Amino acid sequence: MTDELEWPDVRHLEAAEGWLGLGDVAEAKLELDAIPEPKHANPAVLQVRYLICARERQWAVCVGLAESIVRLEPKAPFGWIHRSYALHELKRTREALDQLLPAAKRFPKDATLRYNLACYECVLGNLEQAKQRLLETFKIAVTENCLEEYRSTAAEDADLKPLWEFLRSLPET
Repeated sequence: MTDELEWPDVRHLEAAEGWLGLGDVAEAKLELDAIPEPKHANPAVLQVRYLICARERQWAVCVGLAESIVRLEPKAPFGWIHRSYALHELKRTREALDQLLPAAKRFPKDATLRYNLACYECVLGNLEQAKQRLLETFKIAVTENCLEEYRSTAAEDADLKPLWEFLRSLPET
């Protein structure tokens, strides 16, 4: 397959991820551009390209990249989650929810997916469903030992503002 990554492409991909982690989008782009064109369709390359475009708030481009990732790797949650996130950023929250709902069955133990569903439900005014999704998120987060991170994020997430009082009422465990 022509899109498989080998040395030095792997090094360029890792360097792009590193630059992105340091906040240098321009250098990350240069590293990705050093990977030959036929390998730009590799899911790992597409993921980093998505993250670069997200930093630049190019949400329409992000939707297309994430759709490609979903087609190439339907058994991985990244494309599903990030496609809906980009749609939500484009104020297409109903579509974001509709696109992500099928993934909930595919990935029953993905806390981020459930969290995003909670956000979309809340934005759309479906508060009871949003509460249920948050409780699912927290249940999964306990098993991943990251409950506090999700609770802290939810307590400040503007998408979940109508549920902040509900969040404060939950027990700490």
